[in-house]
Amino acid sequence: MAKLVLIDGYNILHRAYFALPSNLTTRAGEPINAIYGFVSMLLRIIADLKPTHIAICFDREEPTLRKKEFSAYQSQRTPTEDALKSQFKKARDVAKAFNIVTFELSGYEADDLIGTIADKAEKKVDEVIVVTGDKDMLQLVSKKTKAYFPVRGLSDTQLLGEKEVKEKLGVIPSRVVDYKGLVGDPSDNYPGVAGIGPKTAQDLLNRFGTFKGVYDHLEDVSPSVVKKLKEGKEGGEISLKLAKILKDVPIEPDFEKMDDWQVDNQKVLDLFSEYGFRTLTNRVKDVGKSIAAENQMKLI
Repeated sequence: MAKLVLIDGYNILHRAYFALPSNLTTRAGEPINAIYGFVSMLLRIIADLKPTHIAICFDREEPTLRKKEFSAYQSQRTPTEDALKSQFKKARDVAKAFNIVTFELSGYEADDLIGTIADKAEKKVDEVIVVTGDKDMLQLVSKKTKAYFPVRGLSDTQLLGEKEVKEKLGVIPSRVVDYKGLVGDPSDNYPGVAGIGPKTAQDLLNRFGTFKGVYDHLEDVSPSVVKKLKEGKEGGEISLKLAKILKDVPIEPDFEKMDDWQVDNQKVLDLFSEYGFRTLTNRVKDVGKSIAAENQMKLI
């Protein structure tokens, strides 16, 4: 069965950076905690999900389309710490050592690259799994696409299908954008409809289906909620647009290259030696042996 895993690179790096001790460094004294967590997650993904295809998508520093559309987008976020920023190149070095395909494109977020690749992949592979801690990405979940969601830093994970997304957010995946349009997203600094919280949004969407459906049925909504909806409509419409992940980014993913990744190879072992990853070196060898054994069984 062809299974593609798409990794939200900076999201996982960010979670790893704040989940692991800052005193993890290379022999040269360079910060390495985010990379350690990133690689640890990568090995877990390979062992747990057993993908045939892997790709990693990265954000870039240039302003994105959303930032140009709404200047306050993510403006409340503090600048990326130098100790984390210094590990971004190392993440690309890790991907190169594993021979994993990477994607990044000026003006677009990793979310949009993943959305585009996942949409194309549903026609090429049997299953797509998106690795991310970003709830916005749950809109991509479908019959063929799931989300592998880290919880409690990187110490645990959840595999979310359509049923699990409904349980987590109170709406089905195809209504996540409408939900975000109503409630907004403080982490990305877009407002939603002021005064509309999760429970009210869930109720409205379960009754009327979509953001537009809610506004088409104001006569069936309580006066106090109607007042909020009318006064906050502009903020809701902006949020609706910002929340929607693009599926038409101008990239052409080569799915044949995505199945050429390798675990237990000399490039990986050399890089781990440089980083001082003794424990992860043993895990790489174990995962490599497991994959080799599974491949051998397929030939029998």
